[in-house]
Amino acid sequence: MSALGPGGAPALEITDLTVRYGDVVALDGCSLSVAPGRVTGLIGMNGSGKSTLFKAVMGAVKADAGTVTVVGGSPAAARAAARVAYVPQSEDIDLDFPVSVRDVVTMGRYGHLGPMRRARAADRAAVDEALARVELTDLADRQIGQLSGGQRKRAFVARAIAQDAALLLLDEPFAGVDKRSEATIVRLLRSLAHDGRAVLVSTHDLHALPALADEAALLLHRILFHGAVSEALRPENLVRAFGVDVTGEGA
Repeated sequence: MSALGPGGAPALEITDLTVRYGDVVALDGCSLSVAPGRVTGLIGMNGSGKSTLFKAVMGAVKADAGTVTVVGGSPAAARAAARVAYVPQSEDIDLDFPVSVRDVVTMGRYGHLGPMRRARAADRAAVDEALARVELTDLADRQIGQLSGGQRKRAFVARAIAQDAALLLLDEPFAGVDKRSEATIVRLLRSLAHDGRAVLVSTHDLHALPALADEAALLLHRILFHGAVSEALRPENLVRAFGVDVTGEGA
């Protein structure tokens, strides 16, 4: 699997993107390029525009200006072709609904199913592999609401893996998860990048960022910095993004 678009283009290219909600400017001339084979950490405080950026990449919000190119095409085309997968911060699901972990992960194969929408051997194999990679094989037949928060998050990451997308977007995947799930997800994202996928993940956990990401982008309605993690974590750069010294070391 290659996360490259036509002609070796980046998996994601955002140029001068502006998104407004009425009088509120969520993104203001935001530009970001996400390369294949890399994990890019997206860092910013609440309200900085991270979720809006993800929604724009998925085609869920309309841009007031600028462009978004996903694997060489439009967000709508990438979504229709299952080339982009999204794991939101919180899933809007009924935890009492009688659906198993395997059923949830199989949803990631929807874009690959034929006209009859029936899972084939290749689809079942992809689901089994995804479950194994997030260490949920033994819980595959358990009802999704019976899992812990960390286990559910891993199930939704497995759904994205089963989709076999070139670009993966994860919005705060470590929020409310246990340490084992966090370590599993970090290890998995590194492995997916090694396989050639492009990964864009937002996180508040600055201490985990060096182990997670190859590079980092600081967002406050626009990209303030994009480069090496060590540079992004310099106090003077974090102060620009958060308005205060979040390192505890002083600026």
